Amino acid sequence: MTDPTGFRAARAASEEGLVCSGYDCAVSVIVVSFNTRDLLRKCLTSLREECTRLPEDVSAEILVVDNGSRDGSADMVAAEFSGSGVPVRLIRSDVNLGFGVANNRAIEAARGRYPVLLNSDAFFHSGAFARALAHMETDPTAGVGGARLVGRDGAWQPAARMFPTVLQDAFVLTGLASRFPRSHFFSAAERTWADPAVPAEVDWVTGAFMILRREALAKAGLFDPAFFLYCEEVDLCRRVKRAGFHVRYWPDIVVTHLHGESSRQVDVQVFSENESQVVLWRMRSTLLYYRKHHGAKVWLARWLEEGLYALSFLRNRFSRSPARRERAREAVMLLRLLRQAWKQTRGGRVSPPRPW
Repeated sequence: MTDPTGFRAARAASEEGLVCSGYDCAVSVIVVSFNTRDLLRKCLTSLREECTRLPEDVSAEILVVDNGSRDGSADMVAAEFSGSGVPVRLIRSDVNLGFGVANNRAIEAARGRYPVLLNSDAFFHSGAFARALAHMETDPTAGVGGARLVGRDGAWQPAARMFPTVLQDAFVLTGLASRFPRSHFFSAAERTWADPAVPAEVDWVTGAFMILRREALAKAGLFDPAFFLYCEEVDLCRRVKRAGFHVRYWPDIVVTHLHGESSRQVDVQVFSENESQVVLWRMRSTLLYYRKHHGAKVWLARWLEEGLYALSFLRNRFSRSPARRERAREAVMLLRLLRQAWKQTRGGRVSPPRPW
């Protein structure tokens, strides 16, 4: 039989293989869902089909964590995916636990050697799942592996980045990173300058797809529950690297991600109350991240972001253009949200009570 994904060769080269003491199956795919019933149905159907492309002696399971959905997602999973085929286990939560804590709950309950995180709006291309396992078997130093994410139109979505800095955050917030995507200076952290077809060691990969090594998690720990949304993958990958493992980007693992990347960039346009809440979450997590990993530099992150919003307000407040006056009003709102985030996290020292 041919081995197009390289899985069998990788497994033969591995001393342990995927059948090892303490694990009931090779891989556990974890899908966290919050009010995404229709997408979740498509994701699970596609995921089960992809599992059939694994070698016959490689077992898999799927765990769905429903984060307090109100659209019937959990009931749909229980009714439609409890039959034969790859087992789907449902974990219900009455409240939204956030991304990291929900995944932690599933990782602790999972029976597989390799936990795989997959968004409910993400879909493997044929053979990608097996290739991900092959890479982990081939490279025992890989603690975390990421995929090449593409949109519905096939366009590449940056999914493997370098650790953020205050300066790089400023380039994102001002739009300079998106204006000069090929620049190693303005887009250093975003890595939009990199060739997406080239494998690389990176600092962190997004949780839309992420394959994890149990040994790395044993040393680094799981997701930090302080982060409700945003920065949790950055923090985990930082600890995995500190524990002596690598974070790899593998472009032959292709995943379609319908809603685009989950990035730290905020598109400063007119936004609703719900979108303002997401901006507040991003600000809280950024402050928590900088305090945890950079100490007093959290003050610099705050001052720089406040300064950018203040400049935007001063530049646009007296303009005759309605669009520019709207930007001035948004700058005031963002200043208020940032100061609220600072107060609620006590300058990045504490995480507000859940759910955020």
